[in-house]
Amino acid sequence: MHIATADSTLESSKEAANQLWEQLSDRLGNPPDWIVIAPSVSYDIPQLQQTLNSLGAKRFHGSTSCLGAMTERGVVNTEGRGIAAFGIADPDGDYGVGEISLDTTASPEAAACQALDAALSDAERPGEVPDLIWISAPPGCEERVIAGLESSLGAGVPIVGGSSADNDVSGQWAQLTQAGVHLNAVIVSVLFPSTELHFAFHSGYEPTEIKGRVTRADGRILYEIDGRPAAEVYNDWTRGVLQDALTTGEQNVLPLTTLYPLGRVVGSVAGTAYHQLSHPDRITPERGLSLFSDVEVGDEVWLMQGTRQSLVERAGRVARAAMQAGNITPDNIAGGLVIYCAGCMLTVQDQMDDVVGHLNDALDGHPFLGSFTFGEQGCFIGGENRHGNLMISVLLLGES
Repeated sequence: MHIATADSTLESSKEAANQLWEQLSDRLGNPPDWIVIAPSVSYDIPQLQQTLNSLGAKRFHGSTSCLGAMTERGVVNTEGRGIAAFGIADPDGDYGVGEISLDTTASPEAAACQALDAALSDAERPGEVPDLIWISAPPGCEERVIAGLESSLGAGVPIVGGSSADNDVSGQWAQLTQAGVHLNAVIVSVLFPSTELHFAFHSGYEPTEIKGRVTRADGRILYEIDGRPAAEVYNDWTRGVLQDALTTGEQNVLPLTTLYPLGRVVGSVAGTAYHQLSHPDRITPERGLSLFSDVEVGDEVWLMQGTRQSLVERAGRVARAAMQAGNITPDNIAGGLVIYCAGCMLTVQDQMDDVVGHLNDALDGHPFLGSFTFGEQGCFIGGENRHGNLMISVLLLGES
């Protein structure tokens, strides 16, 4: 198992793809067996895909990332433009990538199952159960994608990944593989590596003592908490964070709520609960809140709180948690993939070099790729696969 990362901020999509391939090939010493690609939407995504194919990339899993990406060398972003890649050379392992457009299937659940079958066939392991599934999808259907995968494989296979993102939440995100480019597709990679996998999924926020019950909701619209308009309740809970928006009628509140997400208890370890987060982004005309994840009537929601410093430090903490879960040290890993919420990145954008520094300290300089996503998927310590917001997933691959 050998892992390397590559990055570019060149303006030309073709030249950037060439630079990525040259770096990966030089650093790995062999053509990669599987590549994860994180470009910003400022690139010509079809040109990137065509160039990588022409260079001989066998299988790659790409999803756009907000304002670039990060690697162990630093943040990859010049004026909102950047692309990074993570390559594995693992001749004793098997990897496969499958893609299905959501525009051509009956449901996200069906798309996930079809993409899974395609990925298993690509890995030449049809009908087998992978060690881990890596996923990408556009924002809005992530819970259903996870449900579809679990309907095929059961709940015992860890699912990790991140939702496609753009630079301004205008819906310009995209997905790409060796087979095509999409604006609205589910991509599934199956991993049968020759070494061990270690992972962690954390929120990095602390629960307050404030909580309520969802009394009216529809998918990602939270209308009422405890029988009152959700935006009014949230404003009370946060001591007026939304007051100006409620007074003026402003709907977009995404920058105001990043440090105060809503959390639901997923499980607990040694009496300490761990939470799945939902990020409020808009006030609805009924004074409800739209979120980046689904909620249901009856859910108990807690007001969570974080700080800029906690957002800066937590990536390194989650990397260490992944190592602790496997009882390993940095000497035992070859590299890692990091899913870091774009909302958190934008909140601490001037301190992202420190985020990279904490990851490098935790991983002792081993290669990693970090994507900035509009939704995070991961497997909690109790084995629960979930989609959340303002969260971080870390996947580490063992050294040979």
